[in-house]
Parts: sequence; structure tokens; C-alpha cells
Amino acid sequence: MHSRRSPHRFRTGVTLLSFAALLVSACSSGSATSSASPAVARAALAALPQATPSALAPYYGQKLSWRDCGVPGFQCATMKAPLDYARPGVGDVRLAVARKKATGPGKRIGSLLVNPGGPGGSAVGYLQQYAGIGYPAPVRARYDMVAVDPRGVARSEPVECLDGREMDAYTQTDVTPDDRRETDELVDAYKEFAEGCGAQSPKLLRHVSTVEAARDMDILRAALGDRKLTYVGASYGTFLGATYAGLFPERVGRLVLDGAMDPSLPSRRMNLDQTAGFETAFQSFAKDCVRQPDCPLGTKAAQVGKNLKAFFDRLDARPLPTGDADGRRLTESLATTGVIAAMYDESAWEQLREALNSAMRENDGAGLLVLSDSYYERDAEGGYANLMFANAAVNCIDLPAAFDGPDEVRRALPDFEKASPVFGEGLAWASLNCAYWPVAPTGEPHRIEAKGAAPIVVVGTTRDPATPYRWAQSLAGQLSSARLLTYRGDGHTAYGRGSSCIDSAINTYLVRGTPPTDGKRCS
Repeated sequence: MHSRRSPHRFRTGVTLLSFAALLVSACSSGSATSSASPAVARAALAALPQATPSALAPYYGQKLSWRDCGVPGFQCATMKAPLDYARPGVGDVRLAVARKKATGPGKRIGSLLVNPGGPGGSAVGYLQQYAGIGYPAPVRARYDMVAVDPRGVARSEPVECLDGREMDAYTQTDVTPDDRRETDELVDAYKEFAEGCGAQSPKLLRHVSTVEAARDMDILRAALGDRKLTYVGASYGTFLGATYAGLFPERVGRLVLDGAMDPSLPSRRMNLDQTAGFETAFQSFAKDCVRQPDCPLGTKAAQVGKNLKAFFDRLDARPLPTGDADGRRLTESLATTGVIAAMYDESAWEQLREALNSAMRENDGAGLLVLSDSYYERDAEGGYANLMFANAAVNCIDLPAAFDGPDEVRRALPDFEKASPVFGEGLAWASLNCAYWPVAPTGEPHRIEAKGAAPIVVVGTTRDPATPYRWAQSLAGQLSSARLLTYRGDGHTAYGRGSSCIDSAINTYLVRGTPPTDGKRCS
């Protein structure tokens, strides 16, 4: 991607430790060879054969047994998929599915599958808390709203790595190391996280790739009785949806990819682009902040970044009290996470100003800690959702690590700090997280063309912090049937965030099947 964030955002981020993975909201750690090759030079994802292999027939032929799941109006079911598509039948993974049936009036069109992003965001939770009740009424009237938690996520055999206390320590690790000792501590934190995942989820960890999750969606499509897939994916959900289109172009129905990722990029390039995206969003925040009487970061936009960086440096030396029951203090890493969390949605800027005022003027770090905790999905009892674990697991298997070790990070620091003087250093070091992963990556950067697919709507926001607008432009240029829809504004993703122009275009596409004109722009 959750709010401080729009309902679609589902952030992407882990701590600054795992920021690279999450932040990039699907970021997927990528090639260690950085950004040299242009997207056009990368091979395209190949479509699978149209005929269903006989070994997969039992999965495609399964019937879902729907039951009440404790949330009024929603039903739940469990779906089986092969743990390893190369050896179906050797082992299964059980996936949690939920739906809210079409409300009418009007004839039911079919099922609409939704995914909020991450990777690691619970699609079932998103459906029950937002999409199933908050999507536009004309869409909910004509579609059964459906979600499946991807393998390794939330209710679908979740990947586990660290307990709450271990995660507290992990999220507070200094990700702007000043010397060899701090660098070693950061590397040790990454290793401990990776070892925890490997110890607790050894088999599943090898089979949580986006390609496998996309294949699971096709089994779900068949189990729902739909000839083609209709889907709205946000953030990382765009990578998942585009991957489905590349594998099954002839089964593409109406696909909306909002806050698009670019699958052709290696992770170092992706993380660098996202660093620049957060800087763009921060500059919008800075301009807004100085217009408010309570801005604690100065009276001129040019001062805001320097003053915030100076505040982070002070926290690096002396963390602030927060009143937290577990004794946590506001460290530089937690404060940075809190600020970045507010960049996902401009409606959180006021909350961020208040939190910064408390921290900078009253030495009270509680407000920024609240923002950071919401980003990590840490509850009041000190427990963490599975999001951070699944995020790293998917990112680290989808693409090779961005960096092999600390020396490579140090050489890349000038580029990251140029992209964002405020966030660049931390995000560069965060990109090191997959270097110590216990499972080898199975993917590479690639183009997705989906030749023969029906029109696919790709949505990009011009000042999106987590999925920069250029990614939407690139994905639209790769997909053979894409229609690019642009929102000129702030925040992560566009559908359902207040633009009647965007919402009308997407609603018309979903309900009537008429896609917007390629290049349509909204504000």
C-alpha cells in the first residue's frame, strides 16, 4: 500500500529496514545490476497454454463451500491450489476467499476480484472493511465483490518470521549507519529477520511468488464460474493483475490497474524511482505545510526538508519519549516511517503536522509513533500483522536483491541522496534487505505485453509517492491493449479517492465495458 492512507493504498513498506520492499509497494527487490538496461530490452512474460493441464484439473474443478464468516453480508470459503505448480498434487496451499454478493438492482455481471496491494496486504480484510461496502453502489449492485488472500498472506497460510518483541527491535534498528558497528548491527537485523522467516515457513517461502499468486487467481476465476477475470488491483495489486494478464491474456475481462508498477525494472532502479517519488510527495507536503500557521518546519518550502533532516539527525543521537507502554522511544527510523506513512494520502498531512509539532516543540514522540505503528500494522498489545513478513517473502523471491552487501549500498548513496535529500540514505540502506534471504529468487525483471487481451485500464497519479507516475506510463506502453488514465494530483492511487472524473471513468468501464480514451486526464 490503510486511513492515513487511502483505502487503496496498502502501502508497501516495512520498516525502514524493509522499506525497500514495502515502500515500493510491490517493490519487488530486483537485479543487482541496477538501472542500465532500458525496459525495451527485457524479455516479455510468456503466456501459458490455453488448455488446462490434466494435473491441474482437480483444482480447476473444485467447488467452493460458502459459509458465514462473522461479518454481516459476507461469505467465506477455502480454496485449494498446488503448493508447487511444477509438481501439482505433491502438496497444497489453502487460500482464504471472501465475497459479498451483488446487491442489485440490475442484472449481475459476474465476480469482481479486488486486491489492495502490499505485497502482503490482506485482500479479504480490504474487501470486508472497505471494498465490499465502500466501492461505488453501481459496481456493487452488478458484481459479486470477491477477494482472496494471496498465498503466505493473512488468512492464507501466512508466512511468519519474528514475534512482537523481535519486530519492535527490528523496526527500531538504525538504517542510516554512521560507522562499522552500526552497519554490522543493520546487517545482523536483516539476517535475523531472514533466518526467522526461513525457520518458521521453510516450504511455503519457496512458493509465494507473484506468478504463483496470479495462477491461483485463475483457479479462483474458474471456481467462481466466470469465463473471464474482472479485477481491480491497487499498487502491488497492479503487478499481480498485469502478471495474470501476461499469463492468461485470453481470459482477461475488465482489468483496472491503479497505482501501477513497472515490471521491467530491476529493484535498484525501482527503489531509486520510489525514493524520488517520496521526495516529490514530500515537496507537495512542504508547500502545504508552510501555508499553515502551525508548520513546525519553517516558513519557506525550501527550508522544510533541511529542517526535517536536522530533526532526524537529532533523533539519531537522542530518541524522544513516547509514553509507550512497552518503553519504546521515537528513534530516527520510527520517525522516518511515520513521516513516510503520511505521504500516501494528503488527508494525513494535518495529522503529520500535529505529530511533528509535538515531537519538535514538546519533545513528545507519541504522534509519530502512532503513524509508524499504523504503517507496520502493530496493534496496541504489541503484535504485528503478517504484512511485513509476507511483503519481504514475495519481494525477495520475485527478483534478485538490489544490493549484495554494504559496500554496494555506500557506492549508491549519492544517487539515492540526490533523489531525496531527506529520505535517500535510509531508503538506500533499506534496499539491502533481500541480500540475506534464505530462498533464491525465481524471477527477473520483464516486460508484460499480454497480446490478445481485452482493453486494460492503467491508472497513474502524477505525484504518487509509492508508485511514481512514470511506472504507469511504462506499464501502459508495454501492455498491448492498455488505456492510460491519469490523475493529476497527490497521494497513492486514484480510484475512490475523491476524483469524480476518475471514478466515473472506471465505473463506466466496469459496469458497461467501455474503457476510457487512452490518455484521458483527470484532476
